Amino acid sequence: MVSGKGGTGKTTAAAALALSLAADGRRVLLVEVEGRQGLAELFGRDPLPYEERKVAEARGGGEVAALAVDAEAALMEYLEMFYGIRRAGQALTRFGAVDFATTIAPGVRDVLLTGKATEAVRRREGGRRSRREEGPYAYDAVVLDAPPTGRITQFLCVNAEVAGLARMGPIRNHADKAMATIRSSATAVHFVALPEDMPAQEAADGLAEVREAGLNPGFVLLNMVHEPLLPPDVLEAAERGEVDTDALAQGLKAARLDAPRDRASALAREVTAHAQRVGGESAVRQRLRALGQPLLELPFLGGGIDTGALFRLADRLTAQGVAR
Repeated sequence: MVSGKGGTGKTTAAAALALSLAADGRRVLLVEVEGRQGLAELFGRDPLPYEERKVAEARGGGEVAALAVDAEAALMEYLEMFYGIRRAGQALTRFGAVDFATTIAPGVRDVLLTGKATEAVRRREGGRRSRREEGPYAYDAVVLDAPPTGRITQFLCVNAEVAGLARMGPIRNHADKAMATIRSSATAVHFVALPEDMPAQEAADGLAEVREAGLNPGFVLLNMVHEPLLPPDVLEAAERGEVDTDALAQGLKAARLDAPRDRASALAREVTAHAQRVGGESAVRQRLRALGQPLLELPFLGGGIDTGALFRLADRLTAQGVAR
């Protein structure tokens, strides 16, 4: 499960994580539940249907499949699997009963969304209707691009609430299985943050809520980190505003650039701003390390995110041992 404050690059991080986990021949399913079709855009695909489709081949022959879960389609599948009444469900859709139900009981939608993801985790090779309890799983890992930090705990624990309301039957069985998977030691909730105070605080709050709910906190992924462009001693001095403008001007003059003094002043301001940004990011990094969870980092990519950029981010996660 990958969560984080809006704007932190949560979907990009989830996609990079899936690519990293799929390396060396593994199969990974990447699931989206917010209806934004963000995964299709990242991988340069048409909008994803309610169907698992291959979107990328990972390093070493692995495979990433993606699924955009739709609550209405999940309900149709649920009715067919447990009650054999798909046609009746389609009739309910025409009358707007599905929207009505999920409006008066918002938790129903989250049950359907989490249920689809956890079913994929438990599924063995041979399809979702296979009754075999042995043999390899259909996927080596499932990565869920989960809702933002402020809603993640409620989203993940909704099945426990439903299980408390339904004492028996398929609904109770469905909720119990989903919650068992979510609480399993094989499931972790990761948080994406930026090297800024507010996103870092939301990640800290999210970790605390996850622990309190009895779920398993994973790593903190610090996204969009700026790589230091100068040696540490130069950065430390520049952060204090100590930049040798005269030396810069002499160097620019030797390079035969026009207006070396003006250029040196402008360059000194940029060096100071960069040093202060690197220093601020370092302070946030220390705060996040103090949370007691593994801290991984992804660099800031100024050229935007496309499939090539996703692979660069995935390689960075692999280098930090994410598969372990």
